[in-house]
Amino acid sequence: MAEIVLNVELREGAGTGSARAVRRQHKVPGVLYGGPQGPVPLVVRANDFRKALYTGKLLGHLVTLKYGDETQPVIAKDVQFHPVTDEPIHFDLYRVDEHQPIRISVPLHFSHQDASPGIKRGGTLNIVEHAIEVRAPANAIPEELVADLTGLEIGDTIRIGSLTMPKGVQPTHDAEFVLATITGASSLEVETAEGGEEGEAAEAAEQE
Repeated sequence: MAEIVLNVELREGAGTGSARAVRRQHKVPGVLYGGPQGPVPLVVRANDFRKALYTGKLLGHLVTLKYGDETQPVIAKDVQFHPVTDEPIHFDLYRVDEHQPIRISVPLHFSHQDASPGIKRGGTLNIVEHAIEVRAPANAIPEELVADLTGLEIGDTIRIGSLTMPKGVQPTHDAEFVLATITGASSLEVETAEGGEEGEAAEAAEQE
């Protein structure tokens, strides 16, 4: 079962005016999408929503939506924040079957940079993607995907095919999709560094 339970109420009306009225009542408005029922406007008490959000297990995870005695699994796919206060002001939930495969973006992290000879020799990790879209069962969405940089040299490329995917999880891109590269110093950087060294040597000679 999902770790997060959201106790919701039905929201009367829709649109900006309704949402503002809800926020004045210290509640967060949202919408439940998916399924034959169509979109349903909801509200969650602001304190409860913040607690669920700050666990780090709300967005992109299976959540149990509770309305009275009824419960159903949903996925929280989007939360909007106030540009000044950074408080949550709206959310989107999607109905799912607990075992239904869904498309969702999962964070990508790069491990063992200190074990990459290329990075040790001054190379730079140029990250192309910070997240990967995958198809995964709604009840088995990975927290993150990890690319291991152990042994990688300057010029090496990290592709989706090099990742170890959890059971039942499939990337939506092909195996050759590029995630990051390890590059050396650019020719401009080298020339600048060499020019700086030559300038320092000439300046020292002049002073002598």
